[in-house]
Amino acid sequence: MENLLNNLSLPGDLKNLETNELQQLADEIRENLIVNLSGIGGHLAPNLGVVELTLSLYNVFSLEEDKFIWDVGHQAYVHKMLTGRLNEMSSIRQFGGISAFPNPEESQYDAFKTGHSSTSISAALGLCKARDLSGGNEKIISVIGDGALTGGMAFEALNQAGHEKTDIKVILNDNEMSIGENVGAMSSYLTRIRTDPKYQRVKEDLEFILKRIPAIGGKMVKSIERVKDTLKYLLVSGLLFEELGFTYLGPVDGHNITTLKQMLKNAKATRGPVLVHVVTKKGKGYLPAENEPDLFHGVGPFDKDTGDLKKSSDNEPPTYSKVFGDVMTELAEKNNNLLAITAAMCSGTGLDKFKEKYPRRFFDVGIAEQHAVTFAAGLAKGGYRPVVAIYSTFLQRAYDQIVHDVCLQKLPVTFAIDRAGIVGGDGETHQGLFDLSYLRTIPNIIIMAPKDEKELKTMLSTAFTIDKPVAIRYPKGKGEGVNIDESIEKLEIGKGEIIKKGKNVALICVGSMVKIGEQVLEKLNEKGVNATLFNARFVKPLDENNIINLAKSHNELYTLEENSLVGGFGSGVLELLSEYGLADKLVVRFGINDKFVEHGDRNAILDKYGLSPDKITAKILKKNRGEKIGLCK
Repeated sequence: MENLLNNLSLPGDLKNLETNELQQLADEIRENLIVNLSGIGGHLAPNLGVVELTLSLYNVFSLEEDKFIWDVGHQAYVHKMLTGRLNEMSSIRQFGGISAFPNPEESQYDAFKTGHSSTSISAALGLCKARDLSGGNEKIISVIGDGALTGGMAFEALNQAGHEKTDIKVILNDNEMSIGENVGAMSSYLTRIRTDPKYQRVKEDLEFILKRIPAIGGKMVKSIERVKDTLKYLLVSGLLFEELGFTYLGPVDGHNITTLKQMLKNAKATRGPVLVHVVTKKGKGYLPAENEPDLFHGVGPFDKDTGDLKKSSDNEPPTYSKVFGDVMTELAEKNNNLLAITAAMCSGTGLDKFKEKYPRRFFDVGIAEQHAVTFAAGLAKGGYRPVVAIYSTFLQRAYDQIVHDVCLQKLPVTFAIDRAGIVGGDGETHQGLFDLSYLRTIPNIIIMAPKDEKELKTMLSTAFTIDKPVAIRYPKGKGEGVNIDESIEKLEIGKGEIIKKGKNVALICVGSMVKIGEQVLEKLNEKGVNATLFNARFVKPLDENNIINLAKSHNELYTLEENSLVGGFGSGVLELLSEYGLADKLVVRFGINDKFVEHGDRNAILDKYGLSPDKITAKILKKNRGEKIGLCK
């Protein structure tokens, strides 16, 4: 049998394929995904689940004329394979390769850049209104998952679209619900009747005739409407969407290309807001992913024959996320008021064990970061000590809630900020490079960053002794391998530590950059430069005494942070020195200079942006020789 995937002219040929050819293509796409991602990792399960849906969409609609917005983008690998990037799939998420998410800079077929959830309907609605204002007639299609639909922003967009009766098509990819044959058949039947143009025309003609009957015509129309509404409430499952102003179609089996195509044709022919409810199975066609869809949502390299994950070593240290979860569980044994909150990231944030042991003290609010923060504020107001475990990039979505609902009221909410700094393959939409900047400006909050997993444990235990908001930010990946099986200590607020005392040159590091600072220190020593290494620990409040003393006793100060330089830790150090009349001291800041950072291996990214030990050392040595190096960049 001829291999279609490698011989078709994509995406143009998709419009001309018959159903059996589309099914063959679906099988080939799945095999390609499994082979490629087994070697490099990636978002396997969500993409296996949308193969037939993607093919059916592009067969019914037009990639050349219409616009498709994939919410979050985790499930857009199939889209990429069909739009000119098939031969680049082995480079996805790799440094210098293609992005894991839709990216208009990468392809004309990527209508909108997406990486965070619940945004697609809003973006699609904006494109719809732009189309209408410009007199266009292209179709705008948003594909959103059932998880992303828990985000409030999605409902805000649905509300406006339904109110304005905008011609928008929303595909709800539901990979949690199973379809009973009777429910699916009945719903499909009702949908066909309600969307059949002949039915709509007969309905309008009947109403027109009835209204012309003297005296009783209007009452008859109202009676029929009441009966119709009653039947709708009894028989149609999509009432929420109907009440929001959408025509609801479905649910439909997302792996049956024949019924998918028919339903999508109905949606295409129906004017106004339409929501198509498609039920899919995450990990479809690959048993390990079907059995463990969460594990294979974003997976590392694995054995494609067995599904076993490939491990570098059995002796590797635990991840920061696991350490966080373990320490939370340990601390909860002694503090009955300690609670954990996550926004659909229980496993990702390491809270599985906590959830199992303390189910009544664990809350997963879904993809609703804003709600998570204000919910935590309410718990804190009620006398509890909530911990919001969240990725740095997702906490951005709840900025006003942090300011207004937590910090303004000085409530003791602890933010455990995972994936801070460079996160690797997920790239610019997921890099945690702004939290120090966006949190540092808020009054009443204490900000800490541990140099290793032991310090993370210490900072967590310290946070629960502080009656005000606390943020602890830590990186993705494995710890440093230090022993944390010791008694829990407490930190003095706003006090760092001098790891090594030197002279002339001082390295003031925070969080993950302390380890890099240690390597820089060794390299400087090899070149005859005796330096001081200072672990700041606190971004707010800063250790004023130690930093001022370092400024007075050293000729050069270098701040190291895995964060944006704009408003970050180094900016705080400069502000402090300015207040004490030490602004003329030589300060060079190392960090990310006002850029969105692409995807790739963390070490490669750090090196590209001048944050590797070699690049930092070279710059310090250059300055030490009296050469210009470009200050504060």
